[in-house]
Amino acid sequence: MYSDYYGFSARPFQLTPDPRFYFESATHKKAMAYLGYGLAQGEGFIVVTGEIGAGKTTLTQHLLEQIDPARVLAVKIVSTNVASDDMLRLVANAFDIVSDTATKAQLLDRIEQFLNGRAREGRKVLLIVDEAQNLPTASLEELRMLSNFQSGSRALLQIFLLGQPEFRDKVASPELEQLRQRVIATHHLQPMDASEVGPYIEHRLQLVGWAGRPNFTPAAYDAMHAASGGIPRRLNGLVERVLVLGSLDHLDAIDAPQVEAVVNDHAADEAFEPSPVAPNATSSDAPQNAASSAQATEAGLHPATLDLAARIAMLEAQSEEQGVALRRVLTLLIDWVEQEDGMARAAAPLRSPAA
Repeated sequence: MYSDYYGFSARPFQLTPDPRFYFESATHKKAMAYLGYGLAQGEGFIVVTGEIGAGKTTLTQHLLEQIDPARVLAVKIVSTNVASDDMLRLVANAFDIVSDTATKAQLLDRIEQFLNGRAREGRKVLLIVDEAQNLPTASLEELRMLSNFQSGSRALLQIFLLGQPEFRDKVASPELEQLRQRVIATHHLQPMDASEVGPYIEHRLQLVGWAGRPNFTPAAYDAMHAASGGIPRRLNGLVERVLVLGSLDHLDAIDAPQVEAVVNDHAADEAFEPSPVAPNATSSDAPQNAASSAQATEAGLHPATLDLAARIAMLEAQSEEQGVALRRVLTLLIDWVEQEDGMARAAAPLRSPAA
């Protein structure tokens, strides 16, 4: 909607990471420097951490676009909570190595042979592991063992680990002392400064044909920074909603009041938690609501989402009950009409022609 109104060729603030919109903030520039240093070293681990939405995935995609595939084979895996053997299979699959029925020893042998083959071709091999905070210690140890593979004095595999802030604590644990000794560089992505918000927004807008409409005031940028904390993904979501408001209200200029209105509306939406119970529910329903909230937390959902789903389910059940009742009434009505029609036909021969 807003893209058509403002004449953009695409939506510049989608939440899905897109390397086309990579913006080199101060912290991302430093991270790229560390990654470049790591590639030059060709060994060990590089660790990059950041808050959810800080731009780790976009950074990785940008890096992959800069790599010459003739010189570096780079693959990326997004880890979940996988055991050590499964970690090896994920790595093997990323390298297109057959791993279906292989034992752990066979997997290690096949991976080493693969890495030696790339070394003979004169290519480095880079493994990028995203969401590394989810990996158990045993799986991280398997990655460390893979980093031991070498040909002469040359390491056969280099590994970049990307994770959320808690991954720093995991790496600092005594159980990962040996892995920590192999970390040659580490960087934590910081939120953008207030001075970077304007250039960041305008950079993304210019890539989709922005010609100054809508115009954003400095106060609007300050309000966006305050509301998003400088986290790129939060900022993207906020600007997207602001542009929707701008298109609906036919605004050619965006100022702080419009940003604050969007922020307040969004805060109200997040605070609203519809309840699946009747309006006259008593305090005895509190445990049920608490359980609903706990289920939502466990599922990674906002409690309002689970409550809304419960209300929808309740309405669907009511609709089904109403449907059954309606079918019952229709059946009775049909039976009554048929009975009336039968009685009318039975009475017809008794009537006189004159009548």
